[in-house]
Amino acid sequence: MLPVEYLRPGVEPDDLPALFPLLRARDALNAFTALFRGTDEDVLVRLLVLREIGQRGEQPLWSPQELRSHFAYLEETKLQTVLHRLRDTDLLVYNAESALYQIGPYGRMALSSLSVLLRFSEEEGGEIGYITSQVAASQSLGKVAHEDLQHLLSRLNELEDEFNRAVLSGSEVRIRRAEKKLGSVLMWVEKGTQIMKVIAADPELDEVTHRVAQRIGQVQSRMLRMSSIFQRTLNQLERQKVHLGQSGLSTSDIHAWLRLLNTNQLCGLLGDAVSFPAQLGCLLGDVALDVAEYELVDRLRVEAETATLPPPQEAPSAEAIPMTAEDLSRLHNFLDELAGVMEPLPLEQAIPAVDFATSSYRLSLAALLGDPESGALDGGVADLARLPVALKLTGGTVKVGAFEIDTMSEGAMVEKKKKRKPVVDAESITAGETVSAAPA
Repeated sequence: MLPVEYLRPGVEPDDLPALFPLLRARDALNAFTALFRGTDEDVLVRLLVLREIGQRGEQPLWSPQELRSHFAYLEETKLQTVLHRLRDTDLLVYNAESALYQIGPYGRMALSSLSVLLRFSEEEGGEIGYITSQVAASQSLGKVAHEDLQHLLSRLNELEDEFNRAVLSGSEVRIRRAEKKLGSVLMWVEKGTQIMKVIAADPELDEVTHRVAQRIGQVQSRMLRMSSIFQRTLNQLERQKVHLGQSGLSTSDIHAWLRLLNTNQLCGLLGDAVSFPAQLGCLLGDVALDVAEYELVDRLRVEAETATLPPPQEAPSAEAIPMTAEDLSRLHNFLDELAGVMEPLPLEQAIPAVDFATSSYRLSLAALLGDPESGALDGGVADLARLPVALKLTGGTVKVGAFEIDTMSEGAMVEKKKKRKPVVDAESITAGETVSAAPA
């Protein structure tokens, strides 16, 4: 069980789903721990003895005399120590009845994993081959390991990012190095593509694993196109090379030669090539002035500005908020004029005043005369609605020619005889063709 000192307070090891597979494989992990624990020399000797014992397939059983004879180049005490260590961890099994040694189950698995690891470690790009082989083995056994697919997807994404950054760098050396690395992994990418096609076509594959397999196939397809991208970028760089006269040398040749020199040789090449202090005659005056103005003025101004927030204040109460009184002077003026109407007053005389906006406002107020809903309220509009005056329209139009009004509806203000709700046409007033019209 994982010691609690590795966990935060309140976290239980049983609550960690990722820990369960490791605990279930504790025996196998203990075998690997015993195999690789200690100094580098101890680990190498254990691996050496275990591999030598495991390589005799025809006769897998070893007697102690055969072991001493086979490992005669090892010191006797050290050999016995290694054999006891392997036997105590079940990597090596000793049969007391026959007095013979043989490789244990976990020892076989360790040797098999080590054999694959050593074989791929000798190849460039072997890590992608190793992971691909694990996926292929899982697929051939009929059970694709989701963890192996995630490892493969992660490594492919790392390689794709590395290749893309090489192209963006514009460095010929870096692009050629990436192109060489792509060539070493291209065979495994192609094999991985074939494996992914088989995996993705499996109808019994779960949705999560199928989605990961699809993403792997997409990354592999993009990597297969990287060769053409490298070649196109290198062709562009080739066109940008500078050749030194008729010597056949280019800037790429000079770069390659300079990379072969050490630091002292590079410093010796400088000689008088650099003069100190640098001459400023190449600088443009206006550019230097802009830079100086920023450094001496703008930068200091920004640093001197205070960016602190003002101190907190209480929100003002509703009574303290100033209220602007509504201007109802036009309503009151119109109300006073209509209060004295005793005889019919034509609309072209009662409505127009000041300008078109004021006249439109007065006509809209006139539409409220006798309105019972408006009369039930309080205020100036209610007083207007309760006036004993009615608005009558004839349906025709009359020429005005004043107060920015060209024509308006024909009608009159009359003393109200009975209650009636007037109806006003929405187009009762039309604005004149000019901004201001002369009086008729």
